[in-house]
Amino acid sequence: MKIIILLFAMLFGFGATVKNSVDEVKEISARHELNQYKHLPNMLPEVEIVAPII
Repeated sequence: MKIIILLFAMLFGFGATVKNSVDEVKEISARHELNQYKHLPNMLPEVEIVAPII
């Protein structure tokens, strides 16, 4: 019985470690993508005003 509990505890710890690693990889990829935009000029969309002048 103790072995089964130990195996479940190890499996839970491994799952938590994998989840943490996946979250870190997502964060790093998002940061990397944002850093690529730093070298580009203004990326804001152009706005055209079409309302009539009063």
